[in-house]
Amino acid sequence: MRDREQTGETVPTWKKLSLFALTWPILIDSVLRMMLGSADVFMLSRISDNVAGAVGLANEIIVFCILMFGFVGIGTSVAVTQFLGAGKKETASRISALAISLNVIFGLFVSLVLFAFSKQFMEMLNLAPEQIAIANKYMRLIGGFIWIEAVSYAVSSILRANGRTQDVMFVTLGVNVLHVAGNYLLIFGHMGFPEWGVTGAAVSTVFSRLIGIVVLIALLYRRIPSPIRLKDYVSFDKRHVRTILGVGLPAAGEQIAWQSQYMMIMGFVNIIGQKALSAHVYVFNISTYFMALSTAIGIATEIIVGHMVGAGEKKAAYYRLLRSLRISIMLTAVVVAITALFRFQLVGLFTDDPKIIATGAGIFLISIILEPGRVFNIVVINSLRAAGDAKFPVLMGVFSMWGVCVPLAYYLGVHLGWGLAGVWIAFTVDEWLRGLMMLWRWKSGAWARKSFVQPAAQEQLGSAAGM
Repeated sequence: MRDREQTGETVPTWKKLSLFALTWPILIDSVLRMMLGSADVFMLSRISDNVAGAVGLANEIIVFCILMFGFVGIGTSVAVTQFLGAGKKETASRISALAISLNVIFGLFVSLVLFAFSKQFMEMLNLAPEQIAIANKYMRLIGGFIWIEAVSYAVSSILRANGRTQDVMFVTLGVNVLHVAGNYLLIFGHMGFPEWGVTGAAVSTVFSRLIGIVVLIALLYRRIPSPIRLKDYVSFDKRHVRTILGVGLPAAGEQIAWQSQYMMIMGFVNIIGQKALSAHVYVFNISTYFMALSTAIGIATEIIVGHMVGAGEKKAAYYRLLRSLRISIMLTAVVVAITALFRFQLVGLFTDDPKIIATGAGIFLISIILEPGRVFNIVVINSLRAAGDAKFPVLMGVFSMWGVCVPLAYYLGVHLGWGLAGVWIAFTVDEWLRGLMMLWRWKSGAWARKSFVQPAAQEQLGSAAGM
């Protein structure tokens, strides 16, 4: 029997994909990843605040590097979903191998930089001298093996694009269990293991991630419909590289724009005062869990929309996004409203300072308006990328974040003296402005012309017409 890719037969893979079945594993996986990042800091805080603070700062650099690995993952996910939707399984596998190779190269480069210059990074961030030695020891070991996360990001994106979101979730769960158990044994020296402290936390992190990537690669070879050949890892097809980077680089640009404007606004919050900074950090950390819900729905919708666009079902893709958007807005609104009812108690989990609690509780009320606006950005942008329309979100993002949010945050929060509330009002204006522009872009249908793959059936008809 000939392969469907050779015959041109289109397989409607999108019909087999359920939004709920894709979303809940992604949500749990996101929460588990957040917990993985904070486990070292939490357990090392039992040694001392200085140790926890040093490791926490080192982790900020590590998390930023891991986010940068995502630009290949995003481009890969979009490319793989479109080619699978078009029934081109072999091409999807070739692109998957290319993505893994790209992230291995990028990951090894970042690992070398972090290993060689970890101390200099700590000094640039003005860490206290007694903490630099602690953070340097941790980051040289974690950073030296951060290429594992680069490979993990690529493989996870490929599995998700194939609809295997539960596989990724279970691997992340296993990594978390191994990590916490390793921390317990190696940080504190329980059950006859050496008491290594910070080094133990780093060893536990590297070991658990290494086991995780081995399992992910094994699952990759079992789950994808067309096997990856060894030669595919070294066959750098320029067209596929352009396809991955054409989506991934704009996504990275948007992430850098957001991170840089956020750091600038954090400077404004520092001007407002230390208590405002504490309230902001506490509320923002809680808000990341709101974002996890929207992100999960956004990624699940991206997978389905990518398959639909690849299959030429653009009308179905148009309405799929709108349904997902309504679901996400309703769920987020309910969660934020319930959270707002317990806003004083939630902020009180972090501090006993009545001023910080009052400030943070007030910000939660602003979040009732802000978070639905953020949903537009998270969900619609993912679908625009899935359709191949990657440049518009980053251009609009840079304009809104730097042209509106940054100056407005300074004007309201610092110049007018509205404090942290003024800063969060600026965040709200930015999210809604960008969100509504993304919705306009989707409804305009401009994304329908951005697909980089043609359904196999249409290609066959085109070939026949040219004969």
